[in-house]
Amino acid sequence: MSESGYEFVLVEQPLIAQLESMGWQYVRGSAPDAAVPTDPKRSFRTSFAEVVLDSVLRRKVRQLNPDANGDEWLDERRITHAVAELTRLGATSLLEANTTATERLLKGVAVEGLAGWDSGRDQQIRFVDWAQPERNECLAISQFRIDVPGTSGHQYVVPDIVLFVNGVPLVVIECKKPTYHQGSLAEAIKQLRRCSNQRGAPTPEGNERLFHTVQLTVATCGDRARLGTYTAHAEHYCVWRDPYPVTREELASTFRKPVNALTDQEVLAAGVLDPARLLDIVKNFIVFMEVETGGASKRVKIGPRYQQYRAVSRAVERLRTGKSRAEDGKEDRRGGIVWHTQGSGKSLTMVFLVRKMRSTPDLSHFKVVLVTDRKQLQKQLSETATLTGEKPDIVNRSKAVPAALARKGAGLVFVMIHKQRDAKKANEAEHTDAIAHDRAPGWGLLNEDTPILILVDEAHRSHGSKLHQNLMGSLPNAARIGFTGTPLIMRAKNRTTDIFGDFIDKYRLAEAEEDGAIVPIVYEGRIAKGAITDTDDLEDAFAEYFPELSEDEYEQLQERYATTSDVLSADSLIVKKARDMLNHYVGNVLPNGFKAQAVAHSRRIAVRYRDALLKARAELVAEAERLPASVLDKPAEQLTGKQAILVAAHRQLELLKVIDFVPVISEGANDDKEWAHWTDQTAQDRTLERFRQSFPEDLAGDEQPVAFLIVRTMLLTGFDAPIEQVMYLDRRVREADLLQAIARVNRTADGKQAGFVVDYAGISGHLQAAMAAYAAEDAEGAPIDFSVEIGKLEPRRDRLKLLFAERSTTPANTRESIEVCVRLLEDDELRARFDSALRKFLSTVDLVMPRQEAKPFLADARLYAVIGTWARARYQDTGDFDAS
Repeated sequence: MSESGYEFVLVEQPLIAQLESMGWQYVRGSAPDAAVPTDPKRSFRTSFAEVVLDSVLRRKVRQLNPDANGDEWLDERRITHAVAELTRLGATSLLEANTTATERLLKGVAVEGLAGWDSGRDQQIRFVDWAQPERNECLAISQFRIDVPGTSGHQYVVPDIVLFVNGVPLVVIECKKPTYHQGSLAEAIKQLRRCSNQRGAPTPEGNERLFHTVQLTVATCGDRARLGTYTAHAEHYCVWRDPYPVTREELASTFRKPVNALTDQEVLAAGVLDPARLLDIVKNFIVFMEVETGGASKRVKIGPRYQQYRAVSRAVERLRTGKSRAEDGKEDRRGGIVWHTQGSGKSLTMVFLVRKMRSTPDLSHFKVVLVTDRKQLQKQLSETATLTGEKPDIVNRSKAVPAALARKGAGLVFVMIHKQRDAKKANEAEHTDAIAHDRAPGWGLLNEDTPILILVDEAHRSHGSKLHQNLMGSLPNAARIGFTGTPLIMRAKNRTTDIFGDFIDKYRLAEAEEDGAIVPIVYEGRIAKGAITDTDDLEDAFAEYFPELSEDEYEQLQERYATTSDVLSADSLIVKKARDMLNHYVGNVLPNGFKAQAVAHSRRIAVRYRDALLKARAELVAEAERLPASVLDKPAEQLTGKQAILVAAHRQLELLKVIDFVPVISEGANDDKEWAHWTDQTAQDRTLERFRQSFPEDLAGDEQPVAFLIVRTMLLTGFDAPIEQVMYLDRRVREADLLQAIARVNRTADGKQAGFVVDYAGISGHLQAAMAAYAAEDAEGAPIDFSVEIGKLEPRRDRLKLLFAERSTTPANTRESIEVCVRLLEDDELRARFDSALRKFLSTVDLVMPRQEAKPFLADARLYAVIGTWARARYQDTGDFDAS
């Protein structure tokens, strides 16, 4: 490359200077002004076929592995064996070779020991000093020519900069001259894929051997720069906006420029390519995992995003420096909240945190207890555990929890929170009044050790549950970190900061959209006048008071208080809405190959929606087949709305005829027999697998392609399918649950510019309130004195008791007693006083949960909540059911 060209002067040269300032030794791989390197000795090699700097690697292996006395002991034979273990991998693919090489880089390899030393045992040899980065030799070589195999040097690739640690290539950087459009960055990524032979060309374009040990790839044109790995396509390369632990202000000061003048390249280099930071990322923040791409599962290499690295680093720092409960005398100060918006990679952040802890000496002995309901997260962390030789303990039932938590020492325990209560017991409730019964078992004190970390996935959902309260009570001295993707101060929600501590890191919705980590969501209200009935307030009440009801209990309660108008209008509404959903889908989503999820009011209605969508499809197909050529030939701008849908249907007629609409619902004790296929776990797993796949070109297969998933509550959290672009909401969902639900459509995918939420339930107001929380500068709200709130529990509960005691009644958890109380509340004045007292009591309980001080009041809270809900339903109260 000419050193007078724009690419070198504006991009490569400033990057080299920044690398040198951070400790990299710069080596020019080609002669000045030479177009192509001609002498491999300039880059410490004997030929351009070599990818590892053998002389450097052998020297550093000898230096980094002394004997017990600190003396060098490795001879040439042992060094040759160690180097061969890293470079001669015998793999059949780049992915396989890179996986093996990465593991050997991280763990080292064994060589024959010496007689008389350590009983002659084999010794583990390391290639990198991960603990003391300054002991490694860091080289940045420009114009690093690599010949394409089998071309006798007539074909070659020349990456602009390759970063070597101890002679091992870890980072490949491609530079392009700046332009006013994205083309130069795309060209840099294309060049990286060409160098690594990843473009699927019929003959080799690059040399995969260079990438056997490479961990990260960088594409830059100065103002814009992106980070990826060799498996990444252009859409997966990420911006790095935070140079943490350096601040943007500090970085700008070193360049003597304003903060807003910093380039992507300067920030990425500072945040990722500093030698110590790079080694930290390689050791703790890179994983191999299965992802859905193009409708198929593919194993890829994934690096961190900047918010993941920042959050984990901050969490580790707090764990190391925060005070334990014993040290503080009151609370554990080692935990906190990680608030990263939905779709931004919280699962991987947890994976990275566990890995980082295992490689941090004063945290490696911690027992980590992960509370989650996501099997995918369990799988990812299980793979991570193999790197440290751990075997995760997976707890699926409540009775198995005590043994796992009481066990002393380090370990990784998965508590699958949605399975903690035995399934049989959860379905035993045959009467509605069972919802007032506190069934979650307590485990008591199990382990008072301090080096324990409780990691709570989706903390805003689980932190107030009785199950989680039990967990915290069993491990009273544990540190706690909660992960959430939704704002914490929302209607009738607990003060999560009191449970976990202050915020550790925030990554908001606007940041994720700006970074391209998620796509924006487009909302469209489709509700017709009169479609909302007076049952909506009742549904809000159910969701407000009883968020943990089983499906059977929820639907029994709804059916008990359903109004006649709701029942009579349901079938006609379902048919109309299904027809409208399908029209929207065919006109806006199906043409781009994406899929849909419909959220129904109940499981029964979810099944009815399948029938209604099948009927709507038959009608649409028949209309499209009758479409005259005169309409098909019309320009798009001349078509009516209905004609545009029919034309779209006609163009996709064969696919439209075979797509399937599949309910995915949970099992209940009193289900109709014909529901069995929709509730069977094996069938559901296969349905989700088919849903994630792209529509096939060959439509003659045995299985119909799944276009719609129809649910009530399942798959609204923790379900990732980038192919899903639209959610049709026909159930009122609120607050954090609403934000989680709509986030199903914000995952990125090739050709997906936005996600759609089409509203048939009138959730616009709830959505606006929920989204406003994202924009709040201080989303966690004002501090609360919990000692004062705890003191309010007993008098507020007693105020409710007194209302009934004045009428010679003592509420009890029986149907007869509840009925007596509800009859008393027929008096409007008494009911108003009861409502006011109930709101205050429940809001205080909600604030204090899951602290132990709330436990004596939980049964009463459930009992009075049931009385209130029954009374409102019976007397047709239409007021707000906000318990705050």
